Amino acid sequence: MGNELVQIRPNGPSSSASGVVVPPPEFRTLPPETVGAGKTFYIETFGCQMNEHDSEKVAGVLLARGYRPADSDDEADFVLYNTCSIREKAAQKVFSRLGAIRKERRSNPPVIGVLGCVAQQEGDQIFERAPWVSLVCGSASYSRLPDMLALLENGGRRVTGLSLDVDECFETELTRRDHPFRAYLTIIEGCDKACSYCVVPMTRGPERSRPSGRILADVRRLSSEGFTEIQLLGQTVNSYRDPSAARLSFAELLLRVAEISGIRRVRFMTSHPSDFTAEIVRAIDAEPVLANHVHLPAQSGSTAVLRRMRRTYSREGYLEKIHCIRSARRAISISTDMIVGFSGETEEDFGETLALLDQVGYDQVFSFKYSPRPKTLALSWADDVPDLEKGRRLTVLQERQREIQLERNRRLVGREFEVLVEGFQHRLGQAVGRTASNRVVNFPGEAAWRGRYITVRVTSAGPNSLVGERVGGRAEAGTALE
Repeated sequence: MGNELVQIRPNGPSSSASGVVVPPPEFRTLPPETVGAGKTFYIETFGCQMNEHDSEKVAGVLLARGYRPADSDDEADFVLYNTCSIREKAAQKVFSRLGAIRKERRSNPPVIGVLGCVAQQEGDQIFERAPWVSLVCGSASYSRLPDMLALLENGGRRVTGLSLDVDECFETELTRRDHPFRAYLTIIEGCDKACSYCVVPMTRGPERSRPSGRILADVRRLSSEGFTEIQLLGQTVNSYRDPSAARLSFAELLLRVAEISGIRRVRFMTSHPSDFTAEIVRAIDAEPVLANHVHLPAQSGSTAVLRRMRRTYSREGYLEKIHCIRSARRAISISTDMIVGFSGETEEDFGETLALLDQVGYDQVFSFKYSPRPKTLALSWADDVPDLEKGRRLTVLQERQREIQLERNRRLVGREFEVLVEGFQHRLGQAVGRTASNRVVNFPGEAAWRGRYITVRVTSAGPNSLVGERVGGRAEAGTALE
């Protein structure tokens, strides 16, 4: 098999009639090291798309060793928690789950592992806080999972994989795909930006980009297996630097991916404002397969706060990037992240953030209260905005954004969009899909439409989604209606 990336899909040729995920035939007769045969596993994932994709990698490794997926953690032999530490609440949730499963499974305890960012951040201390945990593994070490699993299968305890000095941190040899028509693909891992509040450089390590040839080969393989939407991932995805002789820029890579036969949509996230260029906008303008949506985290509308955050740009610099996006021929939707209550944030600073919402007119905002994180520069600073005030500011921001989204969505009534159907609500008889600009649309449909591209006319709008009706047959490949 070498370094070939093998996909194991839950829906399609490699699924059993009952829908249980099974490895493809070439992995059903693996050599004796598949000692997981007959045992089950369950993975609970916290956090972003990067973590979702990491869980797909881990599941692929387990399936290849003979493990079978369980429906819940109360019946699995091996329970894994893939964790997020970007905010305090997410990290607390993991330790809460560890405590709960110990009580729930006291009579038949499973082997428990903690993966991801909390694993990398806390390291061996997890064993001290939760001695019933047997595995602690950061994302950079997933390529070494077979060795770690072998140790566990032979009775090992306190097995760790915490090195950040690993090159093979992007794809394991086997990857289970949990979505039947959308595939995540990591193109860059880690972050070099060193924001004062962020743990990512400590948990994911420095930026490492995959060679463009390997990325394109993976996309071709995914297309041949029936995936029509590709989402390129990275903590700072647009910081991609091709280490191969091709030396493709990020925008050039986007165009090359979009050229691959069978690919209908290409998305990417998350972009860092400092590395966002006009070349990326020109690529989106030139190629309809590239989704007309950019997620560009601002974090604050105040230059003073951005400076303390060490975000490497000012309010004015950020707005220049927005102007570039708004100048495109295609209507590109913009979403962002915002933090309220950062150390030293004044009411005036918060007012500038609210003003930025009005000035940009975001299509979606993911907003959070600031929480100090371990091993960050800001941890030593005063967390001087009271939690009650953080909550008030968050409510005010979210209400303002709700009004903005409702106004923007109402402008779309009467327009037609190509919608990729992602699900079906049986109780309502409604298909649920997403436009290329990342807007959710609900419309009367059929369960069989899942995975199809349907032309939909918007009939009404709310702040978080659109309502529509089908106006024709299946859209042609590569068609862009917005």
